[in-house]
Amino acid sequence: MKSLYLIINVASVMVPLIFSFHPKLAFYKHWKSAWRAILISALVFVLWDVLYTDWGVWGFNPKYLLGIYFFNLPIEEVLFFFCIPYSCLFTIHCLDLLFRKESLVFDEKTATLILLTGLFGIGLFYIGCLYTMASISGLLALILLLKFGLQVNWLGRFYIYYLILLIPFFIVNGILTGTGLDEAVVWYNNNENMGLRILTIPIEDFIYGMLLILLNTAIYKYLEFRKERVASSK
Repeated sequence: MKSLYLIINVASVMVPLIFSFHPKLAFYKHWKSAWRAILISALVFVLWDVLYTDWGVWGFNPKYLLGIYFFNLPIEEVLFFFCIPYSCLFTIHCLDLLFRKESLVFDEKTATLILLTGLFGIGLFYIGCLYTMASISGLLALILLLKFGLQVNWLGRFYIYYLILLIPFFIVNGILTGTGLDEAVVWYNNNENMGLRILTIPIEDFIYGMLLILLNTAIYKYLEFRKERVASSK
């Protein structure tokens, strides 16, 4: 049981890593952009994690950990911010190859408006909860930046992809939050969240997860765009 969290990380990333070398997928050719995006995002989320663990917003059950720590974080938690984003970027790469732009008809403007309005409303109602407010504020700021600042054209596709990614999300996060276990791998201070869960997963984890994946995706797509622009200018 001490290696459970590590096993979850390895199991999440193993298949995407192997299939990155599939000739029809060739995700390894995009590794430079992917790993740079993951590293930049990980720096943000690890710092956040260090602070919130220190403040008691959440914590980790030593029963499922190897006992190796980076500051106050178990090494498995640090690896989480590399393994999960890699798996998600690989999946998004595959979905981009599978679906042509014209094959996904989606009202992105309406979806964004509903999402922003919903997040803002929840944030106002739970303004005193650290986990709720940080997750909502981060996601609101990032969507606003991408939609109205950078004016990216892939938000609609991302929303659909995120719904697909929720399938493995339920498995991984479900186990981490205690589904099928005597105790949770990751515990939460319910004074700092809404106290609402789907199975064992706090509602905030869906917002937090979307923020994590969206930040990685935004940085990755920017780096890929810049790489293509440099290549076309030669």
